[in-house]
This record gives sequence, C-alpha cells and structure tokens, in this order.
Amino acid sequence: MSAKISKTNAARQLEKQGIAHTLHQVAVDENDLSAVTMARQLGVEPQRVFKTLVARGDKTGVLMACIPAGTELNLKALAAASGNKHTEMVHLKDVRPLTGYVRGGCSPLGGKKNYPVFVDASALEQESIYISAGLRGVQICLSPQDLLRAVTGDTANIARQA
Repeated sequence: MSAKISKTNAARQLEKQGIAHTLHQVAVDENDLSAVTMARQLGVEPQRVFKTLVARGDKTGVLMACIPAGTELNLKALAAASGNKHTEMVHLKDVRPLTGYVRGGCSPLGGKKNYPVFVDASALEQESIYISAGLRGVQICLSPQDLLRAVTGDTANIARQA
C-alpha cells in the first residue's frame, strides 16, 4: 500500500482549472536530482519528463523553461522565443525566493508568481508528459496541451541535446 501523496499548490491549481492530471511519487536521492533519474524512477522515457528551469531575460525579467530530461536549455533560442536579446540562468540561490521552489522540485505551476512559461516544442509529440509537482520526488502527469493551457504558455524549440 503506497502512502497518500500530499497535494501541492501545482496540483491544486490544476484542480481549480478542471485540468485532468495524475500525481506520482518516487524515492529521491538528494545526490542525484536529475530529470533522467526521475524518468528512470517513473519507468518512462526521458523525453516525457520535463524539467523546469528559471531564467531571466534582459527585457522581460524572470521566465520559466520546461525542457525534456537529458537536454540542455538553449538560452539563445529562449531569448528569441521570449522577445529578449539575451537570457541567462537565474542563480540557484535566487530560485527559491523567486518561485517558492527548491532545486529538483521547481514547477511551472503554483509558484509565488505567474512567470511566462516556455515549453520545448517536443512536448507536443507526447500524449502526456511529467512535470514537477513542486516537491522533490513528486511529479504531475498531464497532456502537454493542458500544461500550456494551465500556465498560458508558449512552445518553442528551446532544448538542445546535452
């Protein structure tokens, strides 16, 4: 019998919007918070697990990027997609104050503020994807279209192979 997964702000936001999703919890290794390891723990292909990264644009300020496990964020592509001349990753120490989330548990949903969200276009090739529910080891599975609707997000080719 598995323990009940506690609802997170991200899950509550989806419920409030009437968006179908499921919650999944796996054991967490604090020394390996990679999305590829998360995919292995969930038993799904890495291209279905999307990690959320926090960046800052020179014109728009803070924004979030969701890219598949095993890929890297293409900052130039993110800048172009978001109307910035350049973007840079937000320092790890600033992620929690900006979003309310810790490394390995950052979600595009239910954060302190609604930042612009850009999801790699490869998400649309998947029937469903996994994103962090806002806690390490807890993932939300939903359709990519529903994620985009929930965050009023945009898609762009922002990931590149690591």
